[in-house]
Amino acid sequence: MIGSDIGALFGTGIAVNNSIIKLIKRKGDCAMENVKVIIWGLGAMGGGIADMLLSKKGVDIAGAADMGQKVGTSMYDHIKTERGGRPEIIVSEAEEIIKPGAADIVILCTDSFTEKAFPKIKFIIEQGINCITSAEEMSYPGAKNPRLAEELDRTAAEHGVSILGTGINPGHIMDMLVLVMTGCMTDVKHILSRRVNSLSPFGKTVMEEQGIGISPEEFAERKKEGTMSGHVGFAESVGMMAEGLGLKVESFVQDMEPIITDTDRKSPHGFAAAGSCAGVAMTADASLEGGIKIRMEHPQQIEPEQAGISTGDYVKIEGSPSINLVNSPEVEGGLGTIAMCVNMIPQVINAEPGLHTMLTLPVPRAVMGDMRDRIKPSKKLV
Repeated sequence: MIGSDIGALFGTGIAVNNSIIKLIKRKGDCAMENVKVIIWGLGAMGGGIADMLLSKKGVDIAGAADMGQKVGTSMYDHIKTERGGRPEIIVSEAEEIIKPGAADIVILCTDSFTEKAFPKIKFIIEQGINCITSAEEMSYPGAKNPRLAEELDRTAAEHGVSILGTGINPGHIMDMLVLVMTGCMTDVKHILSRRVNSLSPFGKTVMEEQGIGISPEEFAERKKEGTMSGHVGFAESVGMMAEGLGLKVESFVQDMEPIITDTDRKSPHGFAAAGSCAGVAMTADASLEGGIKIRMEHPQQIEPEQAGISTGDYVKIEGSPSINLVNSPEVEGGLGTIAMCVNMIPQVINAEPGLHTMLTLPVPRAVMGDMRDRIKPSKKLV
């Protein structure tokens, strides 16, 4: 690459190298086109991602896909940002706009589970387009769906593109952050990862998955039947942490209990009357090789402040040296997921073809400058 040759010529650091690349990208006819993104799913997460992308430099929304009554309407009818002088974007069926050469990447925000997201992701990558999805199980799909993970990895490699599932949790707070903190430890004995968060920023799908507003009896019945989702991602987080530590998972169990509210609670996308379910208290316990234990605790509910509950993120690791990390209030789940999906765009576009996790890509960081400066010229698709 040109930048590498320049760096070798001058024998200097990355700063000179990057500045030369930026100059080449932006000079005259050699300027790199903006990064093109298609958003599939204009719910709370997809709409927020659209708002964030519209505030960034060097990136364009090339299309928006959804279904039902949203098709044929303006994207700006479903997000906070006003159109102003921007080009109109009409919401379309996915098959109409996700085609070879249509975008550099598609951000998929429609599902939580790998099996449901699989056909959509496969369709995207078969068009030769990179994919980021907010589907929780896709953060580490090998934990529950190794066969589908292998197929996605193979198909992505065949089409020369990359896939990543990410979000605030799983994908960052309760797994990647834990692993980052173990980087300054010589020995790890026990991990406690605890997140107390508000579900209020999330959309209708999450409200249904968490049983917001259902009775305690219905919660118990759905739990017994295995149809009560609760938090999706503990198995994925444990799998990611185990791989990061270089160990195998020997045992894993999780449980859930309803959080019953004493008062009426109303969030933008959910409502829980007094005596009904306002959220789910999830726990998980895992054993890794060598006797290392992992404890996951995740009580999540709408409007926790109305019950006098403070949110926060907590990482406590016993070892040498021991770690006790506290962030309160929590990193807002909705905003954090939106940011993760947008901020990982350069890493996914630049990645080697195949299925990735947060373990296999450079660490996330905010994109504050021109997004084109983060993209390798050889990786630009359109």
